[in-house]
Amino acid sequence: MTKILVLHGPNLNLFGRREPHIYGTTTLAQINERLVALAGELQVELEIFQSNHEGALVDKFHENIDIAAGALLNPAGLTQHGVPLHDAIKAMPFPVLEIHMSNIAAREAWRAHSIISPAVKATIQGLGWRSYTAGLRSLVELVRENAAA
Repeated sequence: MTKILVLHGPNLNLFGRREPHIYGTTTLAQINERLVALAGELQVELEIFQSNHEGALVDKFHENIDIAAGALLNPAGLTQHGVPLHDAIKAMPFPVLEIHMSNIAAREAWRAHSIISPAVKATIQGLGWRSYTAGLRSLVELVRENAAA
């Protein structure tokens, strides 16, 4: 079965409590439940991981370099400064989509620039928890199209 990584960056374990006026009240557990249900419909396997430490996210990419078919990544606070994360993504042989619940371009000026964006296939943002499900649908389509080519 096709394996997809879902990586959540720093502080995302606080979804539902952290700045609900920006991120809403949906918890990370609820997002993961929606992703698992959608993965069942799409017939893909998910490995879901959250860490507040950049190195742990980099390690998860490395562990799956020859196993995963693609990845969703919400880099959170590493978006603007995650050079090791950027470099790990560039080394992956599979597509990675950058996910954000908020529209980072419409927030504080310093959030608008993503060091991660140049390393990924695409960015999906501003749809709340739906950014994740839209990302999973799109990623599975990309993986299947690449496999058929």
